[in-house]
Amino acid sequence: MSNLKITGINFDIHWKDKDQNFRSLDKMTDKISADIIVLPEMFSTGFYMNAEEIADRNEETLKWMQQLATRKQTAVCGSASVADHGKFVNRFYFVSPDGTYQKYDKRHLFSYSDEDKTYAAGQERVIVHYKGWRILLQVCYDLRFPVFSRNNDDYEVVLYVANWPAARIDAWNTLLKARAIENQSYVFGLNRIGTDGNGLVYPESSYCYFANGDLVSETEEYFVHAVLDREKLQIFRNRFKFLDDRDQFKIF
Repeated sequence: MSNLKITGINFDIHWKDKDQNFRSLDKMTDKISADIIVLPEMFSTGFYMNAEEIADRNEETLKWMQQLATRKQTAVCGSASVADHGKFVNRFYFVSPDGTYQKYDKRHLFSYSDEDKTYAAGQERVIVHYKGWRILLQVCYDLRFPVFSRNNDDYEVVLYVANWPAARIDAWNTLLKARAIENQSYVFGLNRIGTDGNGLVYPESSYCYFANGDLVSETEEYFVHAVLDREKLQIFRNRFKFLDDRDQFKIF
């Protein structure tokens, strides 16, 4: 498959209300036609640090995502607070149209808001293979750590899902473009919008960048659309072989 169509939902998350979020998203996704639907970080509850109160214990969010993926016959991805064997994780699910899924647990926990005191850090770097594309999964604060996302010629796309507030939005915008340029890949960053239960404001700030830093996404009301062109990416990489000069190292 040469092209991949991704649609992200700019979503004002209902604070700690899974059922309402699921209902709202069911309506919002009715008219979407895409290969991948992307949802924000902790889209079913909002970015809330009392995991004991909000965490999925019966895969509530995953089951809803599976229903949506099979109904729409598209991949669906986003993160949720999840209880897992006596610990809590900020888990990014990538659900395929047949309901099968892969998961990535957020590696870099936002210590500024004490996320590291509640959630356990992931120990695995996860690349999903979907429709012939290799896709690296990342969550919010991961964006600040370029070593973890370094392209070892093992992916073409990075997906970032986030709750990144207005006070630090310049960093979000700058680093998304930087990750695309330094890794010669597409970077699709989906942030939430609105105001959360802590009073933090989230501006419209979801984008997709090409490997040279060009913006390739379009925003339409609550949706961010991007069509990723494999041939265009390959031509660019063949012409500018910067990845061949990368430092060699291993994280895990």
